[in-house]
Amino acid sequence: MSSPSHVADTPITGRDALVAVLASGEKPKSDWRIGTEHEKFGFRLDDLHPPAFDGEHGIEALLTGLTRFGWQPVAESVDGAPARTIALLRDNASVSLEPAGQLELSGAPLQNIHQTCDEVHSHLKEVKTIADELGLGFLGMGFQPKWRREDMPWMPKGRYRIMRAYMPKVGNLGLDMMTRTCTVQVNLDYASEADMVKKFRVSLALQPVATALFADSPFTEGKPNGYLSYRSHIWTDTDPDRTGMLDFVFEDGFGYERYVDYLLDVPMYFSYRDGRYVDASGQSFRDFLAGELPALPGAQPTLRDWSDHMTTAFPEVRLKKYLEMRGADGGPWGRLCALPAFWVGLLYDDAALDAAWDLVKDFTPAERHALRDGVPRHALKLPAPLGGVRGATVRDLAREALKIASEGLRRRAVLNRNGVDETRFLDPLIESVEVGQTPAERKLALFHGEWKGDIDRVFREFAY
Repeated sequence: MSSPSHVADTPITGRDALVAVLASGEKPKSDWRIGTEHEKFGFRLDDLHPPAFDGEHGIEALLTGLTRFGWQPVAESVDGAPARTIALLRDNASVSLEPAGQLELSGAPLQNIHQTCDEVHSHLKEVKTIADELGLGFLGMGFQPKWRREDMPWMPKGRYRIMRAYMPKVGNLGLDMMTRTCTVQVNLDYASEADMVKKFRVSLALQPVATALFADSPFTEGKPNGYLSYRSHIWTDTDPDRTGMLDFVFEDGFGYERYVDYLLDVPMYFSYRDGRYVDASGQSFRDFLAGELPALPGAQPTLRDWSDHMTTAFPEVRLKKYLEMRGADGGPWGRLCALPAFWVGLLYDDAALDAAWDLVKDFTPAERHALRDGVPRHALKLPAPLGGVRGATVRDLAREALKIASEGLRRRAVLNRNGVDETRFLDPLIESVEVGQTPAERKLALFHGEWKGDIDRVFREFAY
């Protein structure tokens, strides 16, 4: 989730201006970049509790400590209270807070995955340096494995207060989404509207494969929850107005205008005006365009309002001025580099994109939804459509997708200083497919085996 947009307060002149925002994301292939985001759970080393925002050993102290590495603090005031540090900025990257203090790196737009992995490594090293001093640790998983919803702290951010009040009105698990989930995402560019459409369709159809490969949320409150990606399941009962598989993306005529119409129908959360969040939850951006928003009578929206609103839709793939891949659980260091490798390999090479489209183009809407709905529980073992192959599973589909991604990365031929290309970052995913075991299943085996049912072991053995 985002902090207030830094887009200018330019008044919106009409629907065409909203379409133009998406079109402005078009870039020649030479300018395509890779932006990786990942979240992780903080915990106190002495008792494993999530740290509060305040205090000598709290989240704000961690952010303040990170400024020694050149990060610039971003402060926010809620309800007139003194401003507090709630984010950091440096070199086109940011560190921000999810609602319960999950720490997120939104990486800079980089040219290749070698750079992305260096960025991830540097960030985690910086975080560990400060966290060790504060008696904190960080864990990469898709869902908080031990603590209850009521055990989670809340960060002092205005948008989260509004969302916290609204979520229970539209779903049963929205507060869990806010406080007990972590993800890794990658943001990728497109050259034209047609290129955006093709990439959107391929990535949306294959998003359940990414969910399966990265499934890493099998525990709730210290016990197995019956899912391999409980984080993914949570999105099915969060808010139907702003989540899901977006069937219209596969319909003839889909493009920027159709996506704008979708966003206009997503209920608002807020408008950020004069340094404060105005609660507009459940109200219509279409009414805002007409100057008839109940929360701000007579006010006209600005491009910053629209930029903020775009961040409040949560489909499996999200379009802004780039495409966001949103299906994966948070996880260990190597998998943070594997996610951009998977999607760059599929989407940034023309032959790979064509092959990936051939893999999914005949999926019916029912098949796409069956994959989305079944993967959280069954992951790689779920039956899957695969060109008429009898008995095919998501594991087989993942194997084919990884072959395509690997060839795409090999054709990119981007080498590190040791002459190694980007395909090496797929190794953790290829291993999962070969052994047929997700990260969640590995942890479940440990839980039922050498851990003897002690969930605390996950914090010690899988912390960054």
